[in-house]
Amino acid sequence: MTAATTTLTPPNPPQTTPTKRMNAFERYLTAWVAVCMAAGVAFGRLAPQFIAWLRGVEFGSGSQINAPIAVLIWLMIVPMMMKIDFSSLAGVTRRPMGLLATLFVNWLVKPFSMALLGWLFFKVLFLPLIGEELAKQYTAGVIILAAAPCTAMVFVWSYLTDGDPAYTLVQVAVNDLIMLVLFAPIVGLLVGVSGLTVPFNVLLLAVAIFIVVPLAVGVLTRTAVIRAKGREWFERTFLPFFQPVAVIALLATLLLIFAFQADNILNNPLHVGLIAVPILIQVYFNSSLTYGLMWLLGVPYQVAAPGALIGASNFFELAVATAIALYGPGSGAALATVVGVLVEVPVMVTVHASDRRDGVGWLAK
Repeated sequence: MTAATTTLTPPNPPQTTPTKRMNAFERYLTAWVAVCMAAGVAFGRLAPQFIAWLRGVEFGSGSQINAPIAVLIWLMIVPMMMKIDFSSLAGVTRRPMGLLATLFVNWLVKPFSMALLGWLFFKVLFLPLIGEELAKQYTAGVIILAAAPCTAMVFVWSYLTDGDPAYTLVQVAVNDLIMLVLFAPIVGLLVGVSGLTVPFNVLLLAVAIFIVVPLAVGVLTRTAVIRAKGREWFERTFLPFFQPVAVIALLATLLLIFAFQADNILNNPLHVGLIAVPILIQVYFNSSLTYGLMWLLGVPYQVAAPGALIGASNFFELAVATAIALYGPGSGAALATVVGVLVEVPVMVTVHASDRRDGVGWLAK
C-alpha cells in the first residue's frame, strides 16, 4: 500500500469488549517486589552469617554464579521457554515490518541508548551523590537490563492490547534466538566502555547457564510432552502446573537478592530512586519510538501496540542472573537490575493504557 492510498482511522474498540486484566500476581507485582524487598532487607540484617554463607555457594570456585539463585532462576525461566513454539518462525514473513521495527529497537537502539542514559545520569548528574565506583556498577546494571529483551511478560502485554498472537510467538522466538548470539557481545562491549572490567568467560558461562540450558530444556520438554499427551493437555494441564512454581521462584529470588543487598539499600536508600530515573525514561522512549516507527511503516494496531510494549520491556530474570554472575549478588549492578523489576510493571501498564486510550490512529488495510 502506498502513502497515497493510506487511510487513517482512529482505533475505536467495541464498547461491548470486556476490559482485559492481568492476574493478581502480575497486576500487583510491584507490591510483591516491595514486600520481598522489606523481608529480604530484614532477613539480611537479622541473619548476616547465614546470608554470607548463601552468597558464597557458587558453581565452582570464583565463578560468581550463585548456586541457590541459579536454581531459582531455572525454575522461573524453564516454564517460560516451554511456552515458546519455534514452529511459529515459519510466520516471520507475515507482517515483517512489525517484527523488523521491534528488532531494530531491541537490538540497535535500546542497549546503546541505555548506555548513554546510564553515563549521563550516573557518571555526570548523579555522580556527586553516588561516587565513581557505584556509578560504574549502576551503569553496568542498566545496560545488562536493556540488553535482555522481554520474554515472559510479552504474552501479557500482547493479551492486554488485543495483539496478534501469531506475531507475539514469532517475536519471542526470534528474540530468544538472537539473544543467544548478541547478548554477550553487546553486554561485553557496552559495559567495558562504561569503565568496568567484563570477565568474558563468566559472561559466556552465564549465557550458557541462563539462556542455553533453560531454552534447551524448555524446547525438549515441550516437544516430548506434546508428542506424548497432545498440545491441548500440554497447554491446559502441564503448563498451568508450573505457574505457581515460577511465581514462588521469582519471589524467593527477589527475597535473596534484597537480603544480599541489605547493606547497600539501607546505607543508600536514595539510590533506588536514582536508578529508577534512566529506566523510566528508557521505557517511555522505546515504546514511543517503536509506536512511531510502526505508524510510519503502516503496521496495523494488532501488531503495533504489543510491539511498542515489547520494545520497552525487559527479560529481568536474565538481567538479574547475569549481573550477579558478573559482579556478585551484593553488587551495585545487581541492585540496578532489581530496581528494573520494581518499576517495570506499573510503568508498562501506563504505556498500555496510553496505547488503548489514544492509539495513534492505525492504518486500515
